[in-house]
Amino acid sequence: MKRFMKSALLAGAAMAAISSGAYAQDAVPQDDAASLDDVVVTARRRDEQLKDVPVAVSALSEERLEQTGAADITALQQQTPNATVQVARGSNSTLISFIRGVGQQDPLWGFEPGVGLYVDDVYVARPQGAVLDIYDVARIEVLRGPQGSLYGRNTVGGAIKYVTSKLSTDPSLTLRGTVGSYSQVDGMIAGSVPITDQLRIGGAIASYNRDGFGKNLNTGAEHYNKDVLGGRISVEYQPYDNAFFRLAYDRVEDNSNPRHGHREVAGVTAGSGIPGSVYDTRAGIGDTNEVTTEGVSLTAEINLSDIWTFKSITAYRSGDTNTVIDFDNTPQPTLDIPAIYGDHQFTQEFQFLFETDRIQGVAGLYYLNGTASGAFDTIAGALGIVIGTAGYVDTESVALFTDVNFDLTERLHLGIGARYTSDSKTGDVFRANYLTAARSPLLGGTPRATLGAARTDYTNSKSFDDFSPRVALSYDFSDAVTGYVSWSSGFKSGGFDMRGDAISTPQTVNGYNPETVDSYEAGLKGSLFDRRLSFSSAVFYNEYSDQQVTTQVPILNASGVATGIASFVDNVGSSTIYGAEFEGAAYLSDSLTANFAIGYLKAEFDEFNRFNLTTRLFENIADQVVLQNAPEWTGYFGLTWTGQVFGGGLAVTPSVSYRDDYSQFEFPNPILDQSAFSLVDLTVIWTDPSDRWTVGLYGRNLTDEEYRVGAYNFAGATFDNSLIGYYGPPRTFSASLQYKF
Repeated sequence: MKRFMKSALLAGAAMAAISSGAYAQDAVPQDDAASLDDVVVTARRRDEQLKDVPVAVSALSEERLEQTGAADITALQQQTPNATVQVARGSNSTLISFIRGVGQQDPLWGFEPGVGLYVDDVYVARPQGAVLDIYDVARIEVLRGPQGSLYGRNTVGGAIKYVTSKLSTDPSLTLRGTVGSYSQVDGMIAGSVPITDQLRIGGAIASYNRDGFGKNLNTGAEHYNKDVLGGRISVEYQPYDNAFFRLAYDRVEDNSNPRHGHREVAGVTAGSGIPGSVYDTRAGIGDTNEVTTEGVSLTAEINLSDIWTFKSITAYRSGDTNTVIDFDNTPQPTLDIPAIYGDHQFTQEFQFLFETDRIQGVAGLYYLNGTASGAFDTIAGALGIVIGTAGYVDTESVALFTDVNFDLTERLHLGIGARYTSDSKTGDVFRANYLTAARSPLLGGTPRATLGAARTDYTNSKSFDDFSPRVALSYDFSDAVTGYVSWSSGFKSGGFDMRGDAISTPQTVNGYNPETVDSYEAGLKGSLFDRRLSFSSAVFYNEYSDQQVTTQVPILNASGVATGIASFVDNVGSSTIYGAEFEGAAYLSDSLTANFAIGYLKAEFDEFNRFNLTTRLFENIADQVVLQNAPEWTGYFGLTWTGQVFGGGLAVTPSVSYRDDYSQFEFPNPILDQSAFSLVDLTVIWTDPSDRWTVGLYGRNLTDEEYRVGAYNFAGATFDNSLIGYYGPPRTFSASLQYKF
């Protein structure tokens, strides 16, 4: 099956390319065909045609997202080569992203993502509440590879840009309701009103509700349910033709139940058997989860002259989380984690954009000041203790950046970019053991003294500086096809391990250092066959250095009995990652369009140094580990048929996505790792002749594939052999009705 799916996707992509040539004589209007490669993106902080950008970029328009029935940002994983975009373990709205094998799975405060997320050019520093539902969106861009020069720190894997729609100059209103499987009931209202010729106000509010795919067999609560309310409001003011201002506010409230996961193997305590459904659990810690994120931003754009444009982006964001994770998934408190997180950030970015006949570019200044904090308990029932942990990380970051494109000739272009970043961090970590397996005083438990001295209690500060350059040379082989070669560097800041045990690992008080990625890339993009085939291709070779990896192991006494858990965040070493990507769209006829994406990835550790608690030395175990969330093959193939039915427009889109075997962690585990799988979807959308009413029918995961998107591994008798899996959605059907005014 695995070999068949690879062959089918490759054949599908080839068929699309070949067929577009075969249909070259069809009467496809040239204007329609041209729209395939006239996609405008802002990957280099300015509006450019996609084919002219020497960066591997996937751009999904609002229309494409609607055609494929994309519900939230995790749908990017199916259509983007070499990308992992998933809901985090134990959460409904925390985002985990990997691109080309580079990312960060740990959402604890103090750890930073390896793929940057931007909403209207505002950097979202924390992953909580970042599983953005798709509404009121103009497009989503996925930039693959390190984006250090323009997007800075923490984009070693790439960046995801969520671009919302600008307000209409005319009064507008959109109403949409959706019902579906598992009692799904969603509603969305969006609209805008011009107050004057210069002033507009608008917004959107959306509610998403669904029963759980499974059940907590211990408490009777819904499991894998959804209860989310989100909204945005914005004011746009354009007093003059050369000046534009936008004030925007957004808020998301997620009250969905926590995801406790599914036991993959049975334990020995009561209730530790394997539930029949992969969406069921027997967790005993409770079913309360609250996540709130909000932000406000002010964007100002002023055209100073025909050459210069000034842009300012000022933003403040905050978030609060109150959640629980049952690591053992039994009624007993074998390994339960109640937790609270809080964060806030202020960012300011100034950009000076310039454009002459032969030189285009941007230069700017970026500033971030933020705090991420929290507390959590590790309730270890078998040990009769709770490990209480609390702390914060203050971050102040300043960066200078520039990216300039020189037209050396009419066809040859040189792009040079650079960013200098200076980070200052202060970390405060407290960790202690408390007798009795109940909540610690840190989380409102019974006041009591620590069991012995605190395991960790320190405050430390560190600074990190980095220079991230980029060089790209591109050549226009024709007006429709461009090739490029590039070298770029990315940097993810260092920090402090919020779980660190200073008694077991004294070096934790020194924190960990930044990691970097050097990427060499060559690509070819554009259109062929009278623009009936639009494509983008790239090959890349990455050198990944000083990788930050989180591992957790039991602390053993002299008799080999577990007495606690030690956490390491180490710069374990380096790896080599290389691969290729090919994606695009083709007009096969005047009514049939194909979309395709193929990704190949080869990732191997060259060095992996792990601290040995017994010998107190680091050991290179590169031959025992793999890169997590790095499937060798990923693919997507979809066909969209459009035609006239009952006087209106009908679009039918069947699609299949493929994801090869991948490991959940650096240490492979045959019980938890996911084997290759495919997802089959079908979308049918009909729009009435007035273009106001739209009816949509959506079928997702039609073969009801069961596949893991996350896991926890706490094997051994102390934790009742807790190997836990988290699963993607089962087969679902939904129908929507939309009205636009």
